[in-house]
Amino acid sequence: MTARTPPPPHARPIVTTLFPARRPHAAILPQHAAAPLAGPSRRRPPIGCGAAGAERAGERERRLPVPVPVPVPVPRPILAAPTMLSRGAAGWRALRWAGRRPRARGLRASPRAWSAMPSWVIDRYGSNEVLRFTRDMVFPIIHFPNEVIIRVHAASLNPIDLSMRSGYGATALNMKRDPLKIKTEETEFPLTLGRDVSGVVMECGLSVSYFKPGDEVWAAIPPWKQGTLSEFVVASGNEVSFKPKCLSHIEAAALPYVGLTAWSALNQVGGLNKSNCSGKRVLILGASGGVGTFAVQLVKAWGAHVTAVCSHDASTLVKKLGADDVIDYKSGNLEEQLKTLPLFDFILDNVGGSTEKWALDLLKKWSGATYVTLVTPFLINMDKLGVADGMLQTGVTVGSKTLKHLLKGVHYRWAFFMPSGPSLDEIAELVDSGKTQEFS
Repeated sequence: MTARTPPPPHARPIVTTLFPARRPHAAILPQHAAAPLAGPSRRRPPIGCGAAGAERAGERERRLPVPVPVPVPVPRPILAAPTMLSRGAAGWRALRWAGRRPRARGLRASPRAWSAMPSWVIDRYGSNEVLRFTRDMVFPIIHFPNEVIIRVHAASLNPIDLSMRSGYGATALNMKRDPLKIKTEETEFPLTLGRDVSGVVMECGLSVSYFKPGDEVWAAIPPWKQGTLSEFVVASGNEVSFKPKCLSHIEAAALPYVGLTAWSALNQVGGLNKSNCSGKRVLILGASGGVGTFAVQLVKAWGAHVTAVCSHDASTLVKKLGADDVIDYKSGNLEEQLKTLPLFDFILDNVGGSTEKWALDLLKKWSGATYVTLVTPFLINMDKLGVADGMLQTGVTVGSKTLKHLLKGVHYRWAFFMPSGPSLDEIAELVDSGKTQEFS
């Protein structure tokens, strides 16, 4: 019997762990191992057949068709672009859709530097000593598809920020932050103040189509959201507008909150606009403040006759902004000075207090004249009495005053700040056209 000789080394199958369930192909085999695939079969003859059996087995194998090697391309790893990784969950989905599962270990959805940011915060209510600068404020994230993240280039402070620092409106704002009382902790802390922002869009939600990363924008963030005294801030897309082209970021950051407050009082509550304001007599009490200076310019741009009340020190500025008459409230009895003037069609009160007792007598009766005040007890009532009793007391107060003055032939209204991107669009148009002198 002829001794069996083992097959040559190159005829043995090469085992690889890359594709354990598949037959190894030419693309992953060495060059010397790929050649036998085209030659005769490497099957060993059956045991006990001897040399004759081996010859017959070899003859049958030679009659079979010779397999032709087909090179299979080696799959290449798919690399994610840097922008894909910076998009968080969207980047992971893009990797999976590209046909390869991302490695769970060592892959980060966003850079480490973006997990925290510098910010001015408060951890409790009080005076200036409660302010604290930190570099570990949580980086804002997009929770809803209509939100955008803005990189802050400039921000500003308003009187509302000083009041919020002391706890003003905390009851109502906390109810707005968590209306269903899902969270049991005081979720407003650490709280970032600041309402105005001018900056650049960094990231957009899935349903935001009006803006894109890199757009220069401005906005006024509502008081129940985290503020703008930080490196980044998140806002709803309908609260944001394109920044006026003629303003720098520092100049633009001085306007959104006061501009929208004045717009809310004059347009949305008072009903004034550029088509019905021409020739009307408008009185603005507290005309030298942030809201007052913008209100003077706004109604003047709409064609109204403006009477402004301020101190003597600010009279030059208010006159420059477009006021037709300027009354110094320190020069004598303000009520008596105003009674010497013709009656007014509209009064905007930024002062409150005792002025409400006599200011409505300066309006034209039964002609649709309106008094709008920005000084209301709404938030104070809720802080003192709680949500339910505070809202009830507020409703009784505003209802009784509205009915009382309506019977006298004038309209009585309360106004508040209202965030609005479309309103900021119209304000930006006025600024770019040069009709607001202070900010152009």
